[in-house]
Amino acid sequence: MFSNLKGLFTPSNKDLRKRIYFTLFVLAIFGLGTNIMVPGAKQITQNLGFLDLLNLMSGGSLRTFSIFALGVMPYITASIITQLLQMDIIPYFKELKEQGATGRQKINRINRYLGILFAFVQGYIYSVAFLGGETVTIVKTTVILTAGTSLLLWLADEITKKGIGNGVSLFIMAGIVNSLPTTFTTAYNELIMAGTFETWLGIILFVVFILAYLFILIGVVFTEIAERRIPIQHSTRTVSSYAKEQSYIPLKLNSANVMPVIFASALTSIPSLIGGLIKNEAFTQFVDNYIVYTSLTGFIIYIALIFAFGYVYSLMELNPKEMSENLDKSRAYIPGITPGEKTQAYFKGTITRLTVVGSASLAILAAIPILFSKLSGLSSAVTLGGTGLLIVVGVALETYKQLESSIVSRSYDTNYRRRHNR
Repeated sequence: MFSNLKGLFTPSNKDLRKRIYFTLFVLAIFGLGTNIMVPGAKQITQNLGFLDLLNLMSGGSLRTFSIFALGVMPYITASIITQLLQMDIIPYFKELKEQGATGRQKINRINRYLGILFAFVQGYIYSVAFLGGETVTIVKTTVILTAGTSLLLWLADEITKKGIGNGVSLFIMAGIVNSLPTTFTTAYNELIMAGTFETWLGIILFVVFILAYLFILIGVVFTEIAERRIPIQHSTRTVSSYAKEQSYIPLKLNSANVMPVIFASALTSIPSLIGGLIKNEAFTQFVDNYIVYTSLTGFIIYIALIFAFGYVYSLMELNPKEMSENLDKSRAYIPGITPGEKTQAYFKGTITRLTVVGSASLAILAAIPILFSKLSGLSSAVTLGGTGLLIVVGVALETYKQLESSIVSRSYDTNYRRRHNR
């Protein structure tokens, strides 16, 4: 799998290595910023509830209330909204989607502006909910948090242009990876050093914890790379050429990725944020008893929303009608399936089955850390896999593919020039 990366150290790929160094340098800036606390703020000691996902994706910045406490989540929220608006909801956004590269640039610009606006709103809500104090202090903290997110968005653009991979995705992955040492050291201290268990039993439990983590990691990798390949035949090709070179349409098992978890977390966090703003004890107690995922009803609601959002989002992302029409335009068809309505029905049935399995696996991944925290009795800093691993694996695979394709294309260009110069 990594054989193509050997070419990374050849003299012809010097500029590619510079891109990698630049990416690592910017990620180091992100790591430094996660440890710079907002002036006058203090570490959040109360339970974050559904905001634990945001805290995880920002490398623990929300709990420490650093200048990068919001991370790039406001931009992710804006991207989700504009993506939904492209689904025949607002004609302007649908037109931008159909404009190709030009439309994507305009949508990306809109996402930036919306992301900064959402960062200001979220920064104000978090400042009031977790810090309180005078209005001047709240406004100052809100401006600092917004500026932190704006800086991250600029740095993410620089990574995308001058580095390797997608800058926003790499920041999210870096935040999660940044929390892994704390997870394992805390588990080691609580299982072995705290004296809660006998030393030999604590060691066994810690080894079991690591093995379970690795087992979940393997499952996440399988979920990310699993796909259903639908064979297709082009009418312009002969049967013999089709037999030699198989064409297919790959459909991922989990095409929605982690978006349903973000949807569900954002929706279920609204009551907690409202409770933090209005400071009503009865309302806060109701949320803690019935909405927060540590409660039975809250857990059921959370998992049900993840499954529902995963199902709907996948069907919106993979439109059977559009896929059938694209096959007709490219003069292709599925062997044994009549083009038109039957092809559309075939796509719909296949996507539905994949979506059910993919959404179920995503719901299980989201449930594992919650159940582990509830049953193990360990602190909230110790998590077992979950959606964080899904994000890390997904971003790592995409970055690897981009790096590999760059090396392969450069080697092809080098070999072509050598043959041409002979």
